[in-house]
Amino acid sequence: MTNPILYRKRIMPDECILLKDDIIVTCNDEVIITKWNALKPKKDLHHGYSCYFLKQGFKVSKFYREDGSLLYWYCDIVEYIYDEAKNTLTSLDLLADVIIYPDGFVKVVDLDELVIALDKELVQSDLVKKCLFRLNHLLQIIYAGKFSALQKYIEDIL
Repeated sequence: MTNPILYRKRIMPDECILLKDDIIVTCNDEVIITKWNALKPKKDLHHGYSCYFLKQGFKVSKFYREDGSLLYWYCDIVEYIYDEAKNTLTSLDLLADVIIYPDGFVKVVDLDELVIALDKELVQSDLVKKCLFRLNHLLQIIYAGKFSALQKYIEDIL
């Protein structure tokens, strides 16, 4: 795959956004690493880097404040959809996320949204199962003290 056009698709709200300003730093069959500015800047979030782990089904991002200080690491559980004919990669957000704060505190968020999406039939049960298996896999990496192996992809380009 050569530098695909990137999209982020969300289930709630239902939207698909072209990540036209994201800059692909690295692209191969294992990972895509991007640098970006926040689409909708928030009080703290200004810019960051993301590593799409194409075979694991998650995306690990390093979020920065405007002053360049680390806000936290943010991990999205996703389903990747690659369209070879159009050379597009859509990252479907499966709602469950993990936040890792600079002090090492780990927080799993948005599992309630996953249940709501399932109840409203916005997501099929097979995707919920994939989400939970991928979340479990990511948490096993984190709890085993091996998250640095995922961080390394971004740290090596800085």
